[in-house]
Amino acid sequence: MTDQTKYPSLKNKTVFITGGATGIGAAMVRAFSEQGAKVAFVDLAGDAALKLATNIEQRTGERPWFRQLDITNTTTLQSAIRDATSVLGRLHTLVNNAANDMRHAPVDVTPESWRNTMAINLDATFFAAQTAAELMAKKDSEQGGSIINFSSINALLGPTNMPGYVAAKAAIIGLTKSLAKEFGGSNVRVNAILPGWVVTQKQLETWLTPDAEAAWMEQVALKKRLLPTDVANLALFLAADDSTMITGQSLTIDGGRT
Repeated sequence: MTDQTKYPSLKNKTVFITGGATGIGAAMVRAFSEQGAKVAFVDLAGDAALKLATNIEQRTGERPWFRQLDITNTTTLQSAIRDATSVLGRLHTLVNNAANDMRHAPVDVTPESWRNTMAINLDATFFAAQTAAELMAKKDSEQGGSIINFSSINALLGPTNMPGYVAAKAAIIGLTKSLAKEFGGSNVRVNAILPGWVVTQKQLETWLTPDAEAAWMEQVALKKRLLPTDVANLALFLAADDSTMITGQSLTIDGGRT
């Protein structure tokens, strides 16, 4: 965590992250752990998650709590949030990171594939937030918390062959506004992060070809790669007390693409 800002308000706070085994999620699991937070995360990728947890334990001396699950199963997702907090302590931050930027031409979308896209990219965000807000609002010594949702600049740009994903990510912007007002009375803040094209291993293996990256670099103001750690740094700020009066906002991090 060289040269990274330290947030004393995150130390010993419980943080729950969905989709935390790889990519941006893994960067956030590492970043919050290195702040001294008590981190819980869920993911389908069990092997990657266990490797990450072991690595963090070796670096920090504390092992993150992990459960392998499918976030589209609302019951198991909400149970995991409650179970993690029963072990680690009162929930302070929820990061709704898990997503799938699947590609489908509109003509190929079926009712089943549409609902699956919504279940992964939108429904899980709401139902995790529903449970988190309930836990954060309980009247104890440290009422309140921070919910961080993940949208995407694709919600603003509307690229082709991603109608379901774009619709879900656009809905998260509105959902964030709504929940910020719903939960504000309990001092629960709700914000959204809209990343640009983040260079993860998945993107390198699927969509981020040399030609695609060259075209991206022509469109951004900052001519360098956007990394998972860059996004994790923004999440740390939104979870910490330093952002205590920021809620209902959608913060874009894309190197100046939009």
